[in-house]
Amino acid sequence: MRRMPSVRPSLRLPGFNVTVPILRRWLTPGIGLKRWLAIVFVGEAFLALAGALLLRQLYREYDFSGSPGQSVLYVLTLQFLPYWLRGLIVGGLGVGLFVYGSWRAIRVLMGPFLSSDAVQPLVEVIYQKRFLSRGPKIVVLGGGTGLSTMLRGIKEHTSNITAVVTVADDGGSSGRLREELGIPAVGDIRNCIAALADSEPLMGQLLQYRFPGENEASLGGHTIGNLLLAAMNSIEGDDFEEAVRQMNRVLAVRGQVVPATATPVVLHARLMDGTLLSGQSLIAKATKIDRVWLTPDGVTACDDARRAIVEADMIVIGPGSLYTSIMPSLLLDQITDALRASTALRVYICNVATQKGETLGYDLVDHVAAIEQHIGPGLIDVVLANNKFDARRPGGYEAQPVKLRWPPVRAIGGSPMPRLVLDEVVDPENAHHHDSARLAAALMRIYESEAYGRRRSRISRTA
Repeated sequence: MRRMPSVRPSLRLPGFNVTVPILRRWLTPGIGLKRWLAIVFVGEAFLALAGALLLRQLYREYDFSGSPGQSVLYVLTLQFLPYWLRGLIVGGLGVGLFVYGSWRAIRVLMGPFLSSDAVQPLVEVIYQKRFLSRGPKIVVLGGGTGLSTMLRGIKEHTSNITAVVTVADDGGSSGRLREELGIPAVGDIRNCIAALADSEPLMGQLLQYRFPGENEASLGGHTIGNLLLAAMNSIEGDDFEEAVRQMNRVLAVRGQVVPATATPVVLHARLMDGTLLSGQSLIAKATKIDRVWLTPDGVTACDDARRAIVEADMIVIGPGSLYTSIMPSLLLDQITDALRASTALRVYICNVATQKGETLGYDLVDHVAAIEQHIGPGLIDVVLANNKFDARRPGGYEAQPVKLRWPPVRAIGGSPMPRLVLDEVVDPENAHHHDSARLAAALMRIYESEAYGRRRSRISRTA
C-alpha cells in the first residue's frame, strides 16, 4: 500500500531557501522526474564521449610543445600531467559546472514558488498531482461529519475521489437558505469541499466560519461556505449541479464533491408505533425508526454521481448518521441501480458508536439490516467495523460502542453474506468518531486485498 510521506524540516543549504529533504523529494518515486534526468545524463555522456574522441585525435596529430602559442595549448590541455589525472580534473570541473548550472536553473524556475508564505513546496504539489492521480477511483456516499472525516484521510492515498453527498438537511443555515432560495441543502457539501480542499485547514476555517447571532433578517447563523454555494448557484442560473462543480474548481478540491440530486428533497420517517415524521432534524432525534423515504417521488440523481459510480474501483457507503446522512442518497432509485450494476468493490463503514436518537441500541447487524431493508440485500461486499473499544468516551452522552454481533440472518439460498473486516479505526481521543488516517489506511488495505481477487476472478471468467 502506497502512502505519501511528509516533508520534514532539515538543515538548509547555505544561501538557498530550500531544505535538503525537498531536494531529495524531487527524486521520490511517483513524480516522474528521474527518467528524464537519466536521459539528460545519457545525452551529456555522449557529448562528453564525442569531445574525448576529438581531443584524442587532436593529441595524436599535433605537438603542442614547440612554439609559444603551442606551449599555451600544451598547458591548457594538461599534457604535462598523467592521463588519469587529466580525466579526474576535467571530470570534476564538469560535475561542478553541471550541478551549479542546474541548481541556478531550478532556482529561476522555482523562484515564484519559494516565497516564505507558500502553502507547500512546489515538489509537494507535483508529487500530489502525479502520485495521487494514479490512485484508485473511489466513490463515497453519505453526509455529515463522518463523511468529511473519512475524506480527510482518503485524499492522502488518491485524488480520484468523488463524494456523493446527501442534500436532505433542513436545519440551521442550510435550512434557512433552502426555504429562502429554494436550493438543496448545502451544509454537508460545504463540509466535504472543505475536507478535500488542498489548502485545508485554512480553507476549512474560512468555509466553516459562521457569522454570530441567529437573526434571520441578517447573516447571523450563516456560514461563509453556505453563502458561497448559494451565490454560485445564482451565478450559474439556478443550476445547482453546475454550481457545485464550479466550487470544486475554484477551491482546488482534490477529487470532486457532487450532490446526490439537484432537487430539494424532504426526508420522511415512520416509527415502529406508526408515528410519521418529516424533516431530517426531527428524524435524527427519533428512536425505533421503521422506514424512511423521500419526497417528491421520482427524484433524478445527478449525472456526475451516476457516472462516478459506474467508473469506480471502490464504492464506500458511510460513515455517518444511518437514517439521516446515509439513507437519503441510497433512496434515489438511480443511485441504487448504479450500485447494483457496478462491478466495483462495495464497502459499508459501520459507525463506531450508536447515535443518540436514531440508532440508540443498534449493533452491527442492525445497521446492516436497516440498509438492506431499504435498498435490498446483495449490494454490500464488505462491512468494515471497529474492534477497538478502549478509546476515551466523552461524558454526558448516551451513545455506546457498536457491538459486533455477526452474521445477519440469511434465508437458505438468499443473497451472499458480506465479508466482515474488523480493524482499529476509532479515534483514540473520542470513542464516538473515526480516526481519519486509520480509517483511510484500513480502506486501502481492503481495496488492495479484495480488488486483486476480483480482478483475478474477472480474468478467469473471460479466459
